Amino acid sequence: MPELPEVETVRRGLNQLTLNWQITGGDVLLNRTIAHPFSVDEFVNAIAGKTIINWQRRGKYLLCELSQPLPASPASSSSPSGGWLGVHLRMTGQLLWVKPDEPLHKHTRVRIFFGDEQELRFVDQRTFGQMWWVQPGVAVESVMTGLGKLAADPFSPEFTVEYLADKLHNRRRPIKTALLDQSVVAGLGNIYADEALFKSGILPQTLCTDLKLKQIEPLRTAIIQVLETSIAAGGTTFSNFLNVKGINGNYGGVAWVYNRTGEPCRVCGEVIQRIKLGGRSSHFCPQCQH
Repeated sequence: MPELPEVETVRRGLNQLTLNWQITGGDVLLNRTIAHPFSVDEFVNAIAGKTIINWQRRGKYLLCELSQPLPASPASSSSPSGGWLGVHLRMTGQLLWVKPDEPLHKHTRVRIFFGDEQELRFVDQRTFGQMWWVQPGVAVESVMTGLGKLAADPFSPEFTVEYLADKLHNRRRPIKTALLDQSVVAGLGNIYADEALFKSGILPQTLCTDLKLKQIEPLRTAIIQVLETSIAAGGTTFSNFLNVKGINGNYGGVAWVYNRTGEPCRVCGEVIQRIKLGGRSSHFCPQCQH
């Protein structure tokens, strides 16, 4: 499942490739991919004619700011708002920037056209991904309701040691499970929770209530460092993730513990172990983490 580094990799790629391109139309191949508006025709008609201004990320969500075309005699130099295009990749979603004559992948769910030159395709094997159009003047959180439940982003000024300690201190559940909760840390998922816990020397089954401030401080630092390292590597590809050019992420080759069950720890040589917590696999080194 794409996590913060993968979504950030996609965002950066989209900002490099798609800015100032005007949408000329679209085609929805799987209706349930469109979460809002409920009419697929309304979605396509709403985004047609809009120009891409920039792509933002909130947690694992992508938000594309759109503008209306400028009138023939504009009163100002800024284009009026064209609303927002929202995307959540979920488990297997991909956004691919391709030429229109590129063979259509069988799991393509939405196509967004940019004249005869380019096309943005939303490919999603498991079909859990979603797209939204939010009209101008409407709060994005009122339509994409998941945004209102997000905690602070790890790269935001709000993500302090005190913030993280406050989020964790009353939770009687394993720290690994808590880190997957998007109301605790936005954007973190299974891969990077394992990696951050290894870097900070904390066992995944440690209860949040048992953590001391001297453990939470290195955990916060490790979360940021692991995410930065993965973004620099273009994210992680273990199954489906591709960037907008269709290229795999490279972080998996340098992962400390994730998906390395039975292999030697890169630090101490102890065998990496795996347990299940909350239905999710957790990888750790019994020597380096305690």
